[in-house]
Amino acid sequence: MGRILLLLLLVVPTVEMIILVAFGQWIGFWPTVAMVVLTGVLGAWLTKREGMQTIRTAQLQMQQGEVPQGLIMDGLCILVGGVVLLTPGFITDVIGFILLLPPTRGYIKAALQRVFQKMIQSGQIIIRRP
Repeated sequence: MGRILLLLLLVVPTVEMIILVAFGQWIGFWPTVAMVVLTGVLGAWLTKREGMQTIRTAQLQMQQGEVPQGLIMDGLCILVGGVVLLTPGFITDVIGFILLLPPTRGYIKAALQRVFQKMIQSGQIIIRRP
């Protein structure tokens, strides 16, 4: 896991820089900067909107005596998506928007739940209950 993370931390920024330079040569420096800023602003707005909606839904569920299990995964996806959108680059922007938009976030949540379930079954994650 550590090696994969290290590889991602080295490869993704390098690929992002190559893409940004190529895009800058194709459409120009200022339009490229404008696109990066625009995706950052749009991402911040979307992160706030989706985050607040998730908090409101969680509060409603808790008031009704329900446990907001699915919303915890929503919150995690929104948090990661928002952080990823703060980094300049088009690959990270696509990943961030996939994590933020509700239709695509549903697929990511389902995949993560399957991964966590397998990790629990294999003993990689241990859940202790009081």
